[in-house]
Amino acid sequence: MLAAKPAGPTSHDVVDTVRRALGLTRVGHLGTLDPFAAGLLVVVVGRATRLAAYAGAWSKAYVGTIRFGVVTATDDPTGEVVRTSEAWRGLDAAAVRAALDRFRAGGGYAQRPPAYSAVKIAGERAYRRARRGEDPAPAPRAVAVHELELEALALPDARFRAVVGAGTYLRSLARDVGEALGCGAHLAELRRTRVGAFRLEDAVAPERVTPGDVRDGAALVADLPRRELSAEERAAVVHGRSIPGCPPDSRHPVALFAGGALVAVAEPVGELLKPRVVVAEP
Repeated sequence: MLAAKPAGPTSHDVVDTVRRALGLTRVGHLGTLDPFAAGLLVVVVGRATRLAAYAGAWSKAYVGTIRFGVVTATDDPTGEVVRTSEAWRGLDAAAVRAALDRFRAGGGYAQRPPAYSAVKIAGERAYRRARRGEDPAPAPRAVAVHELELEALALPDARFRAVVGAGTYLRSLARDVGEALGCGAHLAELRRTRVGAFRLEDAVAPERVTPGDVRDGAALVADLPRRELSAEERAAVVHGRSIPGCPPDSRHPVALFAGGALVAVAEPVGELLKPRVVVAEP
């Protein structure tokens, strides 16, 4: 189901609200939104929670505001201000667009996650180290930036639109744009508008969720190759048994359907398809 998260609550708070509304215990989500951020949170329930990993590579779209001249400890408006600058007064739209282009060029860049993030350093979350007063420095990692456009400039704020790959921190992107422009910055506002093919305009407020808002979990594996099962094959798959007929040289998981309903996701093992995630009842 699609939840429209407001600014303020955590993603876990939204999941708890949906859990209570639906009377379910098994509820998760596809990608955390920071408490200050708003927008689309894709919530998965019941057996569909097992399918979340297959949607992990979906791109996400955002609109947000970068505020120049103020650097915070968290790279967002919730953190302590650690540095200010008036250098933003010399910026114009051309300079900001050129800076954004640097991070979009080539499809992405090596990004350092925020100090206050869930990235692990020596087995411990970076935010735990930061809260103890340490200065964690998560290692940079390659992220994808498919689109990054300036929508409006009202200095010291720049309104932008972005489409990024999984694992990209928009807080880090705002910080890095500020550094590139020599004035520092943080992410002042963020709204997620799309996750994969799901869009914010189709989402509902978490407290208004009903069982009718729960979507078919098959949407989470829409990008996978699909195979229809016979009655005998379905009986084998729901009990975890492999079936023959793996496509030659296939390395990708395959979504298995019977009668139009998703039964399982299988992975190629030699010439067989071995069920890895079974969602249908026997």
